[in-house]
Amino acid sequence: MPVVRISIRKDLKRETKLAISDAVHRALVEEFKIPDADFWHIIDEVEPGNIIFPKEYLGVQHGENLTIVNICAAAGRTPEIKRNLFKAIHRYATANQTEVPGNDICVFLQENNGLTDYSWGNGEVQLPPHLLAKLKEMEAAK
Repeated sequence: MPVVRISIRKDLKRETKLAISDAVHRALVEEFKIPDADFWHIIDEVEPGNIIFPKEYLGVQHGENLTIVNICAAAGRTPEIKRNLFKAIHRYATANQTEVPGNDICVFLQENNGLTDYSWGNGEVQLPPHLLAKLKEMEAAK
């Protein structure tokens, strides 16, 4: 049940924004094995100049179209799966659009427990059946 927030320049094409969103989702389905219908994306359109960053960081050059992808997801994936996710996002994003080069796509993964950290409405925690069973086991063990 990842929630994705994409911060991207307002003046870029709508098609570019949707292509990056689609790339992130495809990578999450492929690498994190989420259901295809598990699609929660927010596209923050930022005025040019309002994403402030160094032109070079840790050996990566950044240009004017820097885009930040924040992914909030349940913890539990291995470092290898996370690296594969980052590579898949890069691969799909650079194949689907040309306005934002791969060196300008920064991805930040934030993890939570995945069981009690989401409400999808009505002020309640909703979980798919397999996670609901896991939560009940945890609560019974207390």
